[in-house]
Amino acid sequence: MKTTRIDLHNHTTRCNHAEGTVDEYIQRAIELGIDIYGFSEHAPMDFDENYRLPFTDIDAYFSDILTAKENYKNKIKILLGYEVDWLPGHMDERILKADVDYLIGSVHFIDKWSFDNPEFIGGWKEKDIDEIWQAYFEATEAMAKSGKFDIVGHLDLIKVFKYMPKQDTRILARNALQAIKKSNMVLELNAAGLRKPIGEIYPSRSLLEVAYELDIPITFSSDAHAVEQVGFAYEQTTKMAREVGYTKAVTFQGRDRELITF
Repeated sequence: MKTTRIDLHNHTTRCNHAEGTVDEYIQRAIELGIDIYGFSEHAPMDFDENYRLPFTDIDAYFSDILTAKENYKNKIKILLGYEVDWLPGHMDERILKADVDYLIGSVHFIDKWSFDNPEFIGGWKEKDIDEIWQAYFEATEAMAKSGKFDIVGHLDLIKVFKYMPKQDTRILARNALQAIKKSNMVLELNAAGLRKPIGEIYPSRSLLEVAYELDIPITFSSDAHAVEQVGFAYEQTTKMAREVGYTKAVTFQGRDRELITF
């Protein structure tokens, strides 16, 4: 049976915290035998502007990716998306209604605190860890219920610095996972957590097992911010998915999904 390798969550230098050209990312993906490669730049927003695509670069970003899509069409399928921060009052309709293949919805902020940014790690010392986790999953639940996104970005990103709750994470995440199921969203298995202090894929195996029980579909992401991160830990990530019971993953075209065997 033919399998397809997909990697849908990746960045470009236009977010101001990645390195390498679009061509270099794609050429690396081709070398690794990736069949479908998606760019999902941090979407413009009127907050935390230093870590995202500027509004003035939207057309250039689209042009970069669509040109590459055409140039490499005989070697690899290139998709165009956005990673959108869930931050009520700051999300832009131009982004939410953009002509893209998919939108990733991600929670990076709790009350405008960038909990996964090493610059603001001090915030962890001032708060109750269980309350932070609760707030994170409440934000994820609200994001899912909004119905605006196709993919849930790195579901348990909150674990990034290894500040772990006393409570079982499956209990903390239960309502969020049920909302994800109800809103027909796809869960990405994001290998970037293996490069972080937590040293673990997002989501954890225990949360992925709950997602599988709920019949929530999955996709794969390396969340590359550098060329050497393209396709990162793909074998390890797909192995975990298979062990949990998954055999198919989702890819997109024009916000429509397709199930493929991985």
